Amino acid sequence: MSSDITLSKGVRSNLLSLQATAEMLNRTQERLSTGKKVNSALDNPINFFTSAGLSSRANDLSRLLDSVGNAVQTVEAADEGISAITKLIESAQATANQAKTAAEGTITYLYNDTGSVLADDAAVAAVDAGTMTIQVGSGAVETLTFGVGDIVDQAGLTAALAGITGLTATFNVAEQIELNSTSSESITIGGTAATLSDLGFTAGTFDPTPTVVTDSAARDSLQTDFNNLLTQITQLAGDASFNGVNLLDSDDLTVVFNEDGTSSLTINGVDFSATGLGLNTVTGDGFQLDANIDTSLDELEAAITTLRTQASAFGSNLSIVQTRQDFTKNL
Repeated sequence: MSSDITLSKGVRSNLLSLQATAEMLNRTQERLSTGKKVNSALDNPINFFTSAGLSSRANDLSRLLDSVGNAVQTVEAADEGISAITKLIESAQATANQAKTAAEGTITYLYNDTGSVLADDAAVAAVDAGTMTIQVGSGAVETLTFGVGDIVDQAGLTAALAGITGLTATFNVAEQIELNSTSSESITIGGTAATLSDLGFTAGTFDPTPTVVTDSAARDSLQTDFNNLLTQITQLAGDASFNGVNLLDSDDLTVVFNEDGTSSLTINGVDFSATGLGLNTVTGDGFQLDANIDTSLDELEAAITTLRTQASAFGSNLSIVQTRQDFTKNL
């Protein structure tokens, strides 16, 4: 039995219109639910694949932005570290200067330790005729005059030298004469060569070697404080890291700016521990002598110059990274 249904032209037209309306309703509902006008290549192939490409690049750039953001934080951590280390160095400078103004202990300045000319007070020796001149610092020139065959013993020589301001002379247990300055000023020796040779001296200007006899407790304490500050500098430099990268502990940082890695910036790390900055721990009688304190102050000044130079370099790198970060966000 035949069940064919015959549709008139009008009915067929209405049916097609209803199907088109249902299809449009489905498409509209899909667009409302997804927020997208084009949901598949069937909707609009050109727009769909263009959008897919742009979306993929946007995702790549978003991942890069995370990396760039970490780089910004890493450089900022290093910059904060430099600022903190600078403050510690300034504290170390204050400590060293305070030590320099603190009272000294007992210090002798040995100039000459020569072979014995005179065995002891009972023995005598003849010297050639001539003179011996001695000047301490910029003081007056003192002259000792010796005649032909003059007899000189230990007591006589030390007594003659004792009259010179800023000078002491003794014979040690090894029967050697020790000529000392009572300050750190240089000693200038001159006179007749033969006479000087007989007495065991050499012509010239000499800087006495300081020898600490008794420490200054105040300077010892300040030396300990100074060394503690150097330890803190090293520890702080080791803590100036972000996400495992520490630019103050010799780590390098490479920042990639595009998807294929052809655009990047490498920020070189530095060693800003106390040793890396050229700061040396003070040992022994270090701060007992002003010359040693001056050496430490020179090291601190050089370290501050290094910190300022590196801070400028990091600032320049940070500016580049932030500029590329803003560019990528806009892109």
